Amino acid sequence: MVGLKPPEVPPTAAVKFFSAGTAACIADLCTFPLDTAKVRLQIQGEVRIPRSTGTVEYRGVLGTLSTMVRTEGPRSLYSGLAAGLQRQMSFASIRIGLYDSVKQLYTPKGAESAGLAARLLAGCTTGAVAVTCAQPTDVVKVRFQANGAMPDGARRYSGTVDAYRTIAREEGVRGLWRGTLPNIARNAIINCGELVTYDLIKDALLRAQLMTDNVPCHFVAAFGAGFCATVVASPVDVVKTRYMNAGPGQYRNVLSCLLALLMQDGVAGLYKGFVPSFLRLGSWNIVMFISYEQLQRVVMLARPA
Repeated sequence: MVGLKPPEVPPTAAVKFFSAGTAACIADLCTFPLDTAKVRLQIQGEVRIPRSTGTVEYRGVLGTLSTMVRTEGPRSLYSGLAAGLQRQMSFASIRIGLYDSVKQLYTPKGAESAGLAARLLAGCTTGAVAVTCAQPTDVVKVRFQANGAMPDGARRYSGTVDAYRTIAREEGVRGLWRGTLPNIARNAIINCGELVTYDLIKDALLRAQLMTDNVPCHFVAAFGAGFCATVVASPVDVVKTRYMNAGPGQYRNVLSCLLALLMQDGVAGLYKGFVPSFLRLGSWNIVMFISYEQLQRVVMLARPA
């Protein structure tokens, strides 16, 4: 056996809520440079107003990371980390920590286990609610990650707090909720891709008695969840990143952003940054789900009998 044994008493909703937020922060700390590389690749070549001709700065994941370290210093890999951690504590706690509770609400009384429909509905529900609550932190994270790609004199924000203030002042409070609809679509899809896939794979492995409920099982299920989530969510993720990073007036709406992307890069543009997206989501899911499962067990063991 690897890791702590499952507790005899199932974790409460509060334990899951706390464990999910903490585990997501641990995963972000481990994988944040990959997320920054993904954002840089997704916005590369973006048509801006006014138009400008630029050369390709980043090539591949390792090339992007090495270019950033060489031109901006190692700290640039963690640009926007504060907003990222704020996002995970509010976002992951809801979408992951409340998933099981919401799943039970959609499960018919008397059913032995939740069906696929109940799992999908739970994933969509917690994903949408989480986005609505945590959207400002996501906007600031994306803006700050993209901010480092600009020359020193052209950078829009000096820090995370300054980013919140500047966006609210220049674009209004609505600017902090910019891209909420594509982000709801993205996270409903990602939540289903991650949580439902993880849930199904883990359940299948345990039912077939191929693995026990411990770290190796969690690793396999998390890897499958990360790949599935990347495939289904990458197109929405690219549009979301472009739209969130856009300046005022650059795109009329999300649809115009999508059309501009397709006209410029074709369908392949929807999968810009796919490799760093998969490396990031795959590794993020592995670290997060293993941490999440073990944190729940640690907290339950630490509780008084």
